Amino acid sequence: MPIRIAIADDHALLRRGLRVLLELEPDIEVVGEATNGTEVIDLAENQRPDIMLLDLTMPALRGVDAIPEVRRVSPETKILVLTMHHDATYLRQVLRLGAKGYVVKTAADAELVNAVRSVSRGEQYIEPSLSGEALSGLGRPHDERADSGLSDRERDVLYHIADGYTNKETGARLEMPVETVETFRRSVMAKLGLQSRADLVDYALEQGIVERS
Repeated sequence: MPIRIAIADDHALLRRGLRVLLELEPDIEVVGEATNGTEVIDLAENQRPDIMLLDLTMPALRGVDAIPEVRRVSPETKILVLTMHHDATYLRQVLRLGAKGYVVKTAADAELVNAVRSVSRGEQYIEPSLSGEALSGLGRPHDERADSGLSDRERDVLYHIADGYTNKETGARLEMPVETVETFRRSVMAKLGLQSRADLVDYALEQGIVERS
């Protein structure tokens, strides 16, 4: 029997690329797609996929909030997170919530396919560059001191702004008013002791939250 997998991501081009990639594999079948967190729950309940390939940053209901709901409506579905967050704190959070795997979107095609098969076999798959931090429960000392005080929404705003999105674009992607984005941005900078947007970008690059282009 093929591995029945559902894809949850709000980017149409990415979903299409993932579907093409996965359907090239003879032992994998894509059974559905979701564009937001609410659709994820419906898809899990209606299709009962073997694996839910889940983005963390989606409209309506964030991936981290969708994880326990997917487990509730379809306990047999294993959750494999595919995310832009190269971040040990996010990794530990989703593992605590019950996800079985964590892959970053910069991973090679073969790594994603390997992750799908590993999770399908009941194994845990962790992004290799983060596995040591996940197993130890500790990141770099600066990492833990700085990031431990940030809320999930503050971390979402930090990522988007550091990755080059404007406040308006960040608000549209996270479904929050521009004023709220600005409030979160100021809060992040205050908690991290940063003085400017450039400092915020440098911090995110240093901590591996975003990749240097």
